Amino acid sequence: MANYKIELSRSAEKTLKALPKADLKKVVNALEMLAITPFPKGCRKLSGYASLFRVRIGLYRIIYEIEEQIITIKILKIGHRKDVYRHL
Repeated sequence: MANYKIELSRSAEKTLKALPKADLKKVVNALEMLAITPFPKGCRKLSGYASLFRVRIGLYRIIYEIEEQIITIKILKIGHRKDVYRHL
């Protein structure tokens, strides 16, 4: 099974750069794991969306879309749990 390619949206990149170092390390580890396992334990499909999923990393959430045909995971948003679901 091939590893998935991870693509970050601009907003995800911006948020990633602004995270505290301790949280940044956890989120980057989670992104690396998504490349290997796109459906890790604890991931959930977002209701109301055809192909959006989320994974929890402490107080942060990663919202992503899986594109099976091109073996890519698009990271749409990374953010604090209180506001990551706004403006999806």
